[in-house]
Amino acid sequence: MKWSQLFTSSVGKKWVMALTGIFLILFLIVHVALNATIWANDGGKMFEAGAHFMGSNIVPRILEIGLIAGFLIHIIQGIMLELQNRSKRKRGYAANLGNRGSKWYSRSMGLLGTLILIFLIIHMAHFWVPNRSNQGWLLGPEISLYDEMREVFQQEWVVIVYVLGCFSLAWHLMHGFQSAFRTLGVSNKKYLTLLNSLGIGFSIIVPLVFALMPVSFYFGWIN
Repeated sequence: MKWSQLFTSSVGKKWVMALTGIFLILFLIVHVALNATIWANDGGKMFEAGAHFMGSNIVPRILEIGLIAGFLIHIIQGIMLELQNRSKRKRGYAANLGNRGSKWYSRSMGLLGTLILIFLIIHMAHFWVPNRSNQGWLLGPEISLYDEMREVFQQEWVVIVYVLGCFSLAWHLMHGFQSAFRTLGVSNKKYLTLLNSLGIGFSIIVPLVFALMPVSFYFGWIN
């Protein structure tokens, strides 16, 4: 496959979606591990130490550029694939198989992805933009993200939006996790069974931890 076909052919687009999807899954692991330190209940000291390292070290900041690029490519290719699939289904199917043909979340990846995009914009507006505006693009003084979370998550509508965003992420991952590895050629039944189990666990645990963050601040479960 030529490099140009990665962004033009149907197979190429799926490969790009799979590779960027796995990259974003790795990001979620790092992100959720850092965020989970809020439950140390030490007034945010452990969280702020981790956030300071990520914000003041040049390497994570350069990787951040790759992360933004990964998000954009994943979103753009996802939209293109959705439009391409819709154009092929203009006439519809002879019979609606429902969940017998495929799970509803695998048929709704476009909708779930759109909801996650809206959530991502709100999330960046709350935390990433204020911090980077204060710091500049690379290095500089940081705002207290822990204090920012404590303030932002006192608003009921924000907590509801974040929980719904995490709910959408869970269903998106439920299909996307194992689908990415299938696209990259994993076909062994034993490995697919393992990946499916890992995918279900990951799709439940990671979004649940993210959702518990605003809930914990809102109800005062952490100081």
